[in-house]
Amino acid sequence: MFLVIAVALTGLAGGATGAAADGTGSSSNRQLLYYNHAYGVLDRETADAIEHSAYLRDFANFQVRTTTGAGGETWTGRYLMGRETYLELFGVGDVPGQDGKLGAGGLGISAERAGDLATVTRRLREQGVPEPVSFRQTRDFGDGVAVPWFDAVFTSAQYDAFGAWGMEYLPEYFADPRSNTEPAARPGDVGRERYLSDGYRDHLMRDVTSIRLAVTARDLAGTVPLLRAGGFAVREVAGGGVVAQGGGTTVRLDSVARERAGLRQVEFSLNRPVAYRHEERIGRSTLVVGPGTRAVWTFDDVA
Repeated sequence: MFLVIAVALTGLAGGATGAAADGTGSSSNRQLLYYNHAYGVLDRETADAIEHSAYLRDFANFQVRTTTGAGGETWTGRYLMGRETYLELFGVGDVPGQDGKLGAGGLGISAERAGDLATVTRRLREQGVPEPVSFRQTRDFGDGVAVPWFDAVFTSAQYDAFGAWGMEYLPEYFADPRSNTEPAARPGDVGRERYLSDGYRDHLMRDVTSIRLAVTARDLAGTVPLLRAGGFAVREVAGGGVVAQGGGTTVRLDSVARERAGLRQVEFSLNRPVAYRHEERIGRSTLVVGPGTRAVWTFDDVA
């Protein structure tokens, strides 16, 4: 869903600027943002193989869906939906401009409690991001009537190929019967489990537990402050990348040149253990499921 937000931000270039990864921690221990979903733009062979994979339809609550967002922009993605988290995949050229080029990607981290995104925005300013960029996304379910969907915040309107955003689902979206969401589990519940359906129960895949993407140094620098502000524990690793942990999902970002950027690996938890190891080749990627309650999907570096 970042694609439409990116279009909206093009006119905001020069607003906020990303802070450098300086090794400082977040200003509070409480986790405010959690991994919601990530997306990657893959080569056409792999994207088409994913779209037509019979195995993926058994493995996950798999969907191919076209969504209409703010301003009438549309995007069509391939989705693996879990209990609280999901993965969004595109092929080269599925969307216009730089967001449709090989290796482009994004990361959404979301609030579970109403009001926490405002706290994240304050934390960003405390970390030296002077003007975080805010955006409200809407969704049109096909009848021409848009409903407020979520609020988002970015550290910057400038990016090379990857962008991360904090997000908070809106009460108007949950209240709209077209959203098919669940009732609140507690006051202020704007959480991921409420947002996603229970369709995952009929498949092996439960949730995304780890994701690894290769990003440019500028995109990494713009992402680290948001991860810290959201409450992730961020540490630097050899080669200039970082590992961010918190809320049940590990995010690894490796610093690379633009031509090497892209989605590299995703790990999933399973709803039940499997006694065997299954390897499925899907385009230029390999999904290994089991044994046990874990699956690993590795994407070839096709740069």
